[in-house]
Amino acid sequence: MTFFTQVGNYIKGIINLSDHIDTTAAEQSIRSNIYFKGPNAWILSFSIIIASIGLNINSIPVIIGAMLISPLMGPIFGIGLSLGISDIDLLKEAGKNLLTMMAISLFASCLYFLITPLNLSNPTELLARTNPTIYDVLIALFGGSAGIFEQCRKEKGTVFSGVAIATALMPPMCTAGYGLANGNLHYFFGALYLFFINCVFIALATYIAAKLLHFRPKSFTDAKIEKRTKWILTILMLIFIVPSIWSAVVMIQNNNFEDKANGFVKENRSLGNSIIYDYNISHEDGGKLEIFISGEELTASQRNKLYENALAGGIKNGQLIINEHTNGQGKVEKELIQGIYSRTDSEINRRDSEIKRLESELELIRKNEIPYAQVAREAVNSWPEIEKLSIGDGAAVSTDSLNVERGLTVIAHTKSKMDEVEKEKFHKWLTIRLNQENIDLVEVAPAPTPAPAKSRKK
Repeated sequence: MTFFTQVGNYIKGIINLSDHIDTTAAEQSIRSNIYFKGPNAWILSFSIIIASIGLNINSIPVIIGAMLISPLMGPIFGIGLSLGISDIDLLKEAGKNLLTMMAISLFASCLYFLITPLNLSNPTELLARTNPTIYDVLIALFGGSAGIFEQCRKEKGTVFSGVAIATALMPPMCTAGYGLANGNLHYFFGALYLFFINCVFIALATYIAAKLLHFRPKSFTDAKIEKRTKWILTILMLIFIVPSIWSAVVMIQNNNFEDKANGFVKENRSLGNSIIYDYNISHEDGGKLEIFISGEELTASQRNKLYENALAGGIKNGQLIINEHTNGQGKVEKELIQGIYSRTDSEINRRDSEIKRLESELELIRKNEIPYAQVAREAVNSWPEIEKLSIGDGAAVSTDSLNVERGLTVIAHTKSKMDEVEKEKFHKWLTIRLNQENIDLVEVAPAPTPAPAKSRKK
Protein backbone atom coordinates (compact mmCIF):
# COMPACT_ATOMS: atom_id res chain seq x y z
CA MET A 1 0.00 0.00 0.00
CA THR A 2 1.47 3.29 -1.10
CA PHE A 3 1.66 6.38 1.05
CA PHE A 4 -0.99 8.20 -0.99
CA THR A 5 -3.34 5.22 -0.69
CA GLN A 6 -2.95 5.32 3.10
CA VAL A 7 -3.61 9.04 3.16
CA GLY A 8 -6.66 8.59 0.95
CA ASN A 9 -8.07 5.83 3.17
CA TYR A 10 -7.43 7.99 6.25
CA ILE A 11 -9.33 10.93 4.72
CA LYS A 12 -12.18 8.63 3.69
CA GLY A 13 -12.39 7.37 7.26
CA ILE A 14 -12.67 10.95 8.52
CA ILE A 15 -15.41 12.08 6.12
CA ASN A 16 -17.33 8.78 6.07
CA LEU A 17 -20.91 9.20 7.32
CA SER A 18 -22.46 5.75 6.87
CA ASP A 19 -21.37 4.44 10.28
CA HIS A 20 -22.52 7.53 12.19
CA ILE A 21 -25.96 8.44 10.86
CA ASP A 22 -29.47 7.09 11.23
CA THR A 23 -31.76 8.62 8.59
CA THR A 24 -34.83 6.73 9.81
CA ALA A 25 -34.56 8.14 13.33
CA ALA A 26 -33.79 11.60 11.88
CA GLU A 27 -36.93 11.52 9.73
CA GLN A 28 -39.08 10.52 12.72
CA SER A 29 -37.56 13.30 14.82
CA ILE A 30 -38.19 15.93 12.15
CA ARG A 31 -41.77 14.79 11.63
CA SER A 32 -42.51 14.94 15.37
CA ASN A 33 -41.04 18.43 15.79
CA ILE A 34 -42.94 20.31 13.09
CA TYR A 35 -46.05 20.89 15.22
CA PHE A 36 -46.85 23.96 17.30
CA LYS A 37 -49.43 22.74 19.74
CA GLY A 38 -49.72 22.74 23.53
CA PRO A 39 -46.42 23.49 25.30
CA ASN A 40 -44.58 24.25 22.04
CA ALA A 41 -46.94 27.15 21.26
CA TRP A 42 -46.57 28.59 24.77
CA ILE A 43 -42.79 28.14 24.78
CA LEU A 44 -42.62 29.91 21.42
CA SER A 45 -44.68 32.83 22.77
CA PHE A 46 -42.53 33.15 25.88
CA SER A 47 -39.30 33.04 23.89
CA ILE A 48 -40.63 35.66 21.45
CA ILE A 49 -41.41 38.01 24.37
CA ILE A 50 -37.92 37.45 25.79
CA ALA A 51 -36.31 38.13 22.41
CA SER A 52 -38.44 41.27 21.99
CA ILE A 53 -37.27 42.55 25.37
CA GLY A 54 -33.66 41.84 24.39
CA LEU A 55 -34.08 43.78 21.15
CA ASN A 56 -35.89 46.58 22.97
CA ILE A 57 -33.02 47.10 25.44
CA ASN A 58 -30.21 46.24 23.00
CA SER A 59 -29.15 43.24 25.11
CA ILE A 60 -27.37 40.54 23.09
CA PRO A 61 -27.25 37.97 25.97
CA VAL A 62 -31.05 38.16 26.37
CA ILE A 63 -31.53 37.68 22.61
CA ILE A 64 -29.21 34.65 22.63
CA GLY A 65 -31.09 33.16 25.58
CA ALA A 66 -34.40 33.53 23.73
CA MET A 67 -32.97 31.80 20.65
CA LEU A 68 -31.88 28.86 22.79
CA ILE A 69 -35.40 28.53 24.23
CA SER A 70 -37.30 28.81 20.95
CA PRO A 71 -38.49 25.69 19.03
CA LEU A 72 -38.56 27.48 15.66
CA MET A 73 -36.64 25.28 13.25
CA GLY A 74 -38.86 22.18 13.26
CA PRO A 75 -41.22 23.20 10.42
CA ILE A 76 -38.32 24.49 8.31
CA PHE A 77 -36.49 21.16 8.53
CA GLY A 78 -39.83 19.53 7.70
CA ILE A 79 -40.20 21.57 4.50
CA GLY A 80 -36.67 20.73 3.37
CA LEU A 81 -37.15 17.03 4.14
CA SER A 82 -40.53 16.89 2.35
CA LEU A 83 -38.93 18.26 -0.81
CA GLY A 84 -36.06 15.79 -0.50
CA ILE A 85 -38.23 12.68 -0.07
CA SER A 86 -41.18 13.81 -2.28
CA ASP A 87 -43.71 13.83 0.58
CA ILE A 88 -46.41 16.37 -0.21
CA ASP A 89 -48.38 15.58 2.97
CA LEU A 90 -45.34 16.44 5.11
CA LEU A 91 -44.87 19.60 3.07
CA LYS A 92 -48.46 20.67 3.78
CA GLU A 93 -48.13 20.01 7.52
CA ALA A 94 -44.76 21.70 7.78
CA GLY A 95 -45.93 24.72 5.78
CA LYS A 96 -49.10 25.05 7.85
CA ASN A 97 -47.12 24.93 11.08
CA LEU A 98 -44.57 27.41 9.75
CA LEU A 99 -47.41 29.85 9.10
CA THR A 100 -48.78 29.13 12.60
CA MET A 101 -45.37 29.82 14.08
CA MET A 102 -45.11 33.10 12.18
CA ALA A 103 -48.58 34.17 13.32
CA ILE A 104 -47.80 33.42 16.99
CA SER A 105 -44.45 35.20 16.74
CA LEU A 106 -45.86 38.32 15.05
CA PHE A 107 -48.77 38.52 17.50
CA ALA A 108 -46.59 38.15 20.62
CA SER A 109 -43.88 40.58 19.48
CA CYS A 110 -46.39 43.14 18.16
CA LEU A 111 -48.31 43.01 21.43
CA TYR A 112 -45.13 43.57 23.44
CA PHE A 113 -43.98 46.54 21.36
CA LEU A 114 -47.47 48.08 21.57
CA ILE A 115 -47.43 48.13 25.37
CA THR A 116 -43.74 48.66 26.18
CA PRO A 117 -42.99 52.21 27.41
CA LEU A 118 -39.34 51.97 26.33
CA ASN A 119 -38.50 53.46 22.94
CA LEU A 120 -34.76 53.70 22.27
CA SER A 121 -33.55 56.52 20.04
CA ASN A 122 -30.96 54.18 18.48
CA PRO A 123 -32.30 50.59 18.45
CA THR A 124 -29.17 49.05 16.91
CA GLU A 125 -30.17 45.43 17.47
CA LEU A 126 -33.52 45.98 15.76
CA LEU A 127 -31.98 47.88 12.88
CA ALA A 128 -29.38 45.13 12.34
CA ARG A 129 -32.21 42.74 11.40
CA THR A 130 -33.58 44.88 8.56
CA ASN A 131 -30.67 44.79 6.11
CA PRO A 132 -29.75 41.18 5.22
CA THR A 133 -26.47 40.53 3.42
CA ILE A 134 -24.81 37.62 1.66
CA TYR A 135 -23.33 36.62 5.00
CA ASP A 136 -26.84 35.91 6.31
CA VAL A 137 -27.35 33.59 3.35
CA LEU A 138 -24.12 31.72 4.08
CA ILE A 139 -24.92 31.47 7.81
CA ALA A 140 -28.38 30.05 7.07
CA LEU A 141 -27.02 27.57 4.51
CA PHE A 142 -24.19 26.20 6.62
CA GLY A 143 -26.15 26.49 9.87
CA GLY A 144 -28.96 24.47 8.33
CA SER A 145 -26.43 21.91 7.08
CA ALA A 146 -25.04 21.53 10.59
CA GLY A 147 -28.58 21.18 11.94
CA ILE A 148 -29.66 18.40 9.58
CA PHE A 149 -26.40 16.51 10.13
CA GLU A 150 -27.04 16.73 13.88
CA GLN A 151 -30.53 15.34 13.29
CA CYS A 152 -29.02 12.38 11.44
CA ARG A 153 -26.22 11.67 13.92
CA LYS A 154 -26.69 8.64 16.13
CA GLU A 155 -25.07 10.30 19.14
CA LYS A 156 -26.68 13.69 19.66
CA GLY A 157 -24.57 16.65 20.78
CA THR A 158 -25.04 20.37 21.37
CA VAL A 159 -25.08 21.44 17.74
CA PHE A 160 -28.73 22.59 17.83
CA SER A 161 -27.93 25.29 20.37
CA GLY A 162 -25.27 26.75 18.10
CA VAL A 163 -27.49 26.46 15.02
CA ALA A 164 -30.33 28.26 16.83
CA ILE A 165 -28.01 31.12 17.73
CA ALA A 166 -26.22 31.31 14.37
CA THR A 167 -29.26 31.20 12.09
CA ALA A 168 -31.14 33.71 14.31
CA LEU A 169 -34.74 33.05 13.26
CA MET A 170 -36.37 34.78 16.22
CA PRO A 171 -34.88 38.31 16.11
CA PRO A 172 -36.17 38.96 12.56
CA MET A 173 -39.68 37.88 13.57
CA CYS A 174 -39.56 40.16 16.61
CA THR A 175 -38.27 43.02 14.47
CA ALA A 176 -41.15 42.45 12.04
CA GLY A 177 -43.51 42.64 15.03
CA TYR A 178 -41.86 45.92 16.03
CA GLY A 179 -42.37 47.29 12.52
CA LEU A 180 -46.01 46.17 12.61
CA ALA A 181 -46.62 47.77 16.02
CA ASN A 182 -45.03 51.08 14.97
CA GLY A 183 -46.25 51.19 11.39
CA ASN A 184 -42.66 51.05 10.12
CA LEU A 185 -42.74 49.20 6.81
CA HIS A 186 -38.94 49.30 6.41
CA TYR A 187 -38.48 47.32 9.63
CA PHE A 188 -41.40 45.00 8.83
CA PHE A 189 -40.47 43.97 5.29
CA GLY A 190 -36.70 44.08 5.89
CA ALA A 191 -37.00 41.73 8.87
CA LEU A 192 -39.41 39.39 7.06
CA TYR A 193 -37.00 39.28 4.13
CA LEU A 194 -34.20 38.16 6.46
CA PHE A 195 -36.49 35.59 8.08
CA PHE A 196 -37.46 34.08 4.72
CA ILE A 197 -33.82 34.00 3.63
CA ASN A 198 -33.00 31.98 6.75
CA CYS A 199 -36.00 29.67 6.19
CA VAL A 200 -35.26 29.04 2.51
CA PHE A 201 -31.59 28.29 2.94
CA ILE A 202 -32.09 26.09 6.00
CA ALA A 203 -34.71 24.18 3.98
CA LEU A 204 -32.32 24.06 1.00
CA ALA A 205 -29.57 22.61 3.18
CA THR A 206 -32.04 19.99 4.48
CA TYR A 207 -33.12 19.13 0.94
CA ILE A 208 -29.54 18.64 -0.23
CA ALA A 209 -28.69 16.53 2.84
CA ALA A 210 -31.78 14.37 2.28
CA LYS A 211 -30.54 13.63 -1.24
CA LEU A 212 -26.89 13.09 -0.29
CA LEU A 213 -27.65 10.90 2.73
CA HIS A 214 -30.21 8.84 0.76
CA PHE A 215 -33.28 9.38 2.92
CA ARG A 216 -35.94 6.89 1.93
CA PRO A 217 -38.33 8.60 -0.55
CA LYS A 218 -42.06 8.21 -0.13
CA SER A 219 -43.53 5.31 -2.10
CA PHE A 220 -46.82 5.63 -3.99
CA THR A 221 -49.29 2.89 -4.94
CA ASP A 222 -50.58 4.85 -7.93
CA ALA A 223 -48.00 5.80 -10.59
CA LYS A 224 -50.06 8.80 -11.71
CA ILE A 225 -50.25 10.19 -8.17
CA GLU A 226 -46.51 9.67 -7.78
CA LYS A 227 -45.76 11.49 -11.02
CA ARG A 228 -48.10 14.38 -10.18
CA THR A 229 -46.67 14.68 -6.68
CA LYS A 230 -43.13 14.83 -7.99
CA TRP A 231 -44.10 17.53 -10.48
CA ILE A 232 -45.75 19.59 -7.75
CA LEU A 233 -42.75 19.19 -5.44
CA THR A 234 -40.35 20.08 -8.27
CA ILE A 235 -42.26 23.29 -8.97
CA LEU A 236 -42.38 24.16 -5.25
CA MET A 237 -38.69 23.42 -4.94
CA LEU A 238 -37.93 25.76 -7.82
CA ILE A 239 -40.18 28.42 -6.26
CA PHE A 240 -38.13 28.17 -3.07
CA ILE A 241 -34.66 27.80 -4.54
CA VAL A 242 -34.60 30.08 -7.59
CA PRO A 243 -35.63 33.29 -5.76
CA SER A 244 -33.22 32.50 -2.95
CA ILE A 245 -30.36 32.06 -5.41
CA TRP A 246 -31.37 35.28 -7.14
CA SER A 247 -31.49 37.12 -3.79
CA ALA A 248 -28.04 35.77 -2.96
CA VAL A 249 -26.71 37.03 -6.30
CA VAL A 250 -28.32 40.44 -5.76
CA MET A 251 -26.84 40.64 -2.25
CA ILE A 252 -23.38 39.84 -3.60
CA GLN A 253 -23.75 42.53 -6.26
CA ASN A 254 -24.97 45.07 -3.69
CA ASN A 255 -22.12 44.27 -1.32
CA ASN A 256 -19.58 44.54 -4.13
CA PHE A 257 -20.99 47.92 -5.17
CA GLU A 258 -20.87 49.18 -1.57
CA ASP A 259 -17.23 48.12 -1.31
CA LYS A 260 -16.41 49.93 -4.54
CA ALA A 261 -18.31 53.07 -3.46
CA ASN A 262 -16.69 53.20 -0.03
CA GLY A 263 -13.25 52.71 -1.57
CA PHE A 264 -13.88 55.45 -4.15
CA VAL A 265 -14.97 57.98 -1.50
CA LYS A 266 -12.03 57.12 0.73
CA GLU A 267 -9.50 57.61 -2.09
CA ASN A 268 -11.08 60.82 -3.44
CA ARG A 269 -12.10 62.52 -0.19
CA SER A 270 -9.98 65.62 -0.89
CA LEU A 271 -10.40 67.47 -4.20
CA GLY A 272 -8.04 70.44 -4.21
CA ASN A 273 -9.85 73.11 -2.20
CA SER A 274 -12.99 70.98 -1.93
CA ILE A 275 -13.91 67.85 0.03
CA ILE A 276 -16.50 65.08 -0.14
CA TYR A 277 -18.26 65.66 3.17
CA ASP A 278 -21.06 63.10 2.77
CA TYR A 279 -22.34 60.39 0.44
CA ASN A 280 -25.30 58.04 -0.05
CA ILE A 281 -25.36 54.56 -1.56
CA SER A 282 -28.53 53.13 -3.07
CA HIS A 283 -29.08 49.87 -4.93
CA GLU A 284 -31.54 51.06 -7.54
CA ASP A 285 -30.76 50.37 -11.22
CA GLY A 286 -27.60 48.44 -10.43
CA GLY A 287 -26.42 50.85 -7.73
CA LYS A 288 -26.09 54.61 -7.32
CA LEU A 289 -23.42 56.60 -5.48
CA GLU A 290 -24.42 60.18 -4.63
CA ILE A 291 -21.59 62.34 -3.29
CA PHE A 292 -21.88 65.79 -1.67
CA ILE A 293 -18.98 68.18 -2.24
CA SER A 294 -18.26 71.35 -0.28
CA GLY A 295 -15.72 74.05 -1.06
CA GLU A 296 -14.68 75.68 -4.31
CA GLU A 297 -16.53 74.77 -7.48
CA LEU A 298 -15.00 71.83 -9.34
CA THR A 299 -13.28 72.56 -12.60
CA ALA A 300 -14.09 70.54 -15.72
CA SER A 301 -10.82 68.62 -15.37
CA GLN A 302 -11.53 67.82 -11.70
CA ARG A 303 -15.01 66.58 -12.54
CA ASN A 304 -13.67 64.42 -15.40
CA LYS A 305 -10.99 63.09 -13.07
CA LEU A 306 -13.70 62.01 -10.60
CA TYR A 307 -15.55 60.12 -13.31
CA GLU A 308 -12.31 58.49 -14.48
CA ASN A 309 -11.44 57.39 -10.93
CA ALA A 310 -14.96 56.06 -10.44
CA LEU A 311 -14.78 54.08 -13.69
CA ALA A 312 -11.39 52.68 -12.67
CA GLY A 313 -12.99 51.58 -9.40
CA GLY A 314 -15.84 49.78 -11.17
CA ILE A 315 -18.44 52.56 -10.87
CA LYS A 316 -19.97 53.66 -14.18
CA ASN A 317 -20.59 57.31 -15.04
CA GLY A 318 -24.35 56.82 -14.78
CA GLN A 319 -23.94 55.43 -11.26
CA LEU A 320 -22.09 58.48 -9.90
CA ILE A 321 -24.13 61.56 -8.93
CA ILE A 322 -22.20 64.70 -7.95
CA ASN A 323 -23.81 67.40 -5.78
CA GLU A 324 -21.81 70.60 -5.20
CA HIS A 325 -22.55 73.14 -2.46
CA THR A 326 -20.85 76.22 -3.94
CA ASN A 327 -21.92 79.65 -5.33
CA GLY A 328 -21.21 81.53 -2.14
CA GLN A 329 -21.95 78.63 0.13
CA GLY A 330 -18.48 77.26 -0.53
CA LYS A 331 -16.91 80.54 0.50
CA VAL A 332 -19.00 80.69 3.67
CA GLU A 333 -18.20 77.08 4.51
CA LYS A 334 -14.52 77.68 3.80
CA GLU A 335 -14.53 80.70 6.13
CA LEU A 336 -16.36 78.62 8.71
CA ILE A 337 -13.76 75.87 8.48
CA GLN A 338 -10.95 78.41 8.68
CA GLY A 339 -12.60 79.93 11.75
CA ILE A 340 -12.79 76.51 13.36
CA TYR A 341 -9.11 75.89 12.62
CA SER A 342 -8.22 79.36 13.95
CA ARG A 343 -10.10 78.76 17.20
CA THR A 344 -8.52 75.33 17.49
CA ASP A 345 -5.01 76.77 17.03
CA SER A 346 -5.75 79.48 19.59
CA GLU A 347 -6.93 76.89 22.10
CA ILE A 348 -3.86 74.75 21.48
CA ASN A 349 -1.56 77.76 22.02
CA ARG A 350 -3.40 78.67 25.22
CA ARG A 351 -3.03 75.16 26.57
CA ASP A 352 0.65 75.06 25.60
CA SER A 353 1.22 78.29 27.55
CA GLU A 354 -0.61 76.87 30.54
CA ILE A 355 1.47 73.70 30.41
CA LYS A 356 4.71 75.72 30.27
CA ARG A 357 3.59 77.84 33.24
CA LEU A 358 2.76 74.76 35.29
CA GLU A 359 6.09 73.17 34.34
CA SER A 360 7.92 76.33 35.53
CA GLU A 361 6.04 76.25 38.83
CA LEU A 362 6.82 72.56 39.25
CA GLU A 363 10.51 73.20 38.53
CA LEU A 364 10.54 76.01 41.14
CA ILE A 365 8.94 73.70 43.71
CA ARG A 366 11.54 71.06 42.99
CA LYS A 367 14.36 73.59 43.41
CA ASN A 368 12.95 74.77 46.75
CA GLU A 369 12.30 71.27 48.03
CA ILE A 370 14.28 70.63 51.21
CA PRO A 371 16.42 67.48 51.40
CA TYR A 372 15.33 66.76 54.96
CA ALA A 373 17.19 63.50 55.52
CA GLN A 374 20.48 64.81 54.07
CA VAL A 375 20.33 68.02 56.18
CA ALA A 376 19.67 65.99 59.34
CA ARG A 377 22.65 63.70 58.68
CA GLU A 378 24.99 66.64 58.06
CA ALA A 379 23.76 68.44 61.19
CA VAL A 380 24.33 65.40 63.42
CA ASN A 381 27.83 64.90 62.02
CA SER A 382 28.78 68.49 62.98
CA TRP A 383 26.76 68.72 66.20
CA PRO A 384 26.55 65.28 67.84
CA GLU A 385 24.42 66.62 70.68
CA ILE A 386 21.48 66.96 68.22
CA GLU A 387 19.10 64.02 68.52
CA LYS A 388 16.28 65.10 66.18
CA LEU A 389 15.49 67.88 63.71
CA SER A 390 12.03 69.15 62.79
CA ILE A 391 11.97 71.43 59.74
CA GLY A 392 8.77 73.25 58.84
CA ASP A 393 8.32 75.23 55.60
CA GLY A 394 5.75 78.00 55.96
CA ALA A 395 5.20 81.74 55.93
CA ALA A 396 6.19 84.55 58.28
CA VAL A 397 3.48 87.24 58.59
CA SER A 398 4.25 90.60 60.14
CA THR A 399 1.37 91.68 62.41
CA ASP A 400 2.18 95.35 61.79
CA SER A 401 2.42 95.46 58.00
CA LEU A 402 0.76 92.09 57.26
CA ASN A 403 3.60 91.37 54.85
CA VAL A 404 3.98 87.71 54.04
CA GLU A 405 7.43 86.20 53.63
CA ARG A 406 8.54 82.63 53.22
CA GLY A 407 10.08 81.31 56.40
CA LEU A 408 11.44 78.11 57.89
CA THR A 409 11.11 76.89 61.43
CA VAL A 410 13.78 74.46 62.64
CA ILE A 411 13.32 72.69 65.95
CA ALA A 412 16.48 71.01 67.26
CA HIS A 413 16.02 68.37 69.93
CA THR A 414 19.38 68.16 71.77
CA LYS A 415 20.83 65.88 74.45
CA SER A 416 22.06 68.91 76.34
CA LYS A 417 21.60 72.64 75.96
CA MET A 418 23.84 74.18 73.29
CA ASP A 419 25.88 77.24 74.28
CA GLU A 420 25.07 80.48 72.48
CA VAL A 421 28.15 80.37 70.26
CA GLU A 422 27.35 76.87 68.93
CA LYS A 423 23.72 77.79 68.55
CA GLU A 424 24.58 80.86 66.49
CA LYS A 425 27.05 78.80 64.44
CA PHE A 426 24.36 76.18 63.80
CA HIS A 427 21.88 78.91 62.78
CA LYS A 428 24.30 80.37 60.21
CA TRP A 429 24.98 76.90 58.82
CA LEU A 430 21.24 76.34 58.36
CA THR A 431 20.79 79.63 56.47
CA ILE A 432 23.58 78.69 54.07
CA ARG A 433 22.66 75.02 53.71
CA LEU A 434 18.93 75.69 53.17
CA ASN A 435 19.51 78.88 51.16
CA GLN A 436 17.01 80.74 53.33
CA GLU A 437 17.67 83.84 55.45
CA ASN A 438 14.39 83.78 57.35
CA ILE A 439 14.92 80.81 59.67
CA ASP A 440 13.62 80.55 63.24
CA LEU A 441 15.76 78.14 65.27
CA VAL A 442 14.17 76.65 68.37
CA GLU A 443 16.18 74.42 70.67
CA VAL A 444 14.46 71.80 72.81
CA ALA A 445 16.82 70.54 75.49
CA PRO A 446 16.11 68.36 78.52
CA ALA A 447 15.40 70.29 81.73
CA PRO A 448 18.36 70.36 84.18
CA THR A 449 18.15 67.85 86.99
CA PRO A 450 17.55 69.70 90.34
CA ALA A 451 20.23 69.25 93.05
CA PRO A 452 19.21 67.00 95.95
CA ALA A 453 18.09 68.91 99.07
CA LYS A 454 20.52 68.88 102.12
CA SER A 455 19.16 67.25 105.30
CA ARG A 456 19.00 69.38 108.53
CA LYS A 457 20.89 68.36 111.64
CA LYS A 458 18.86 68.16 114.78
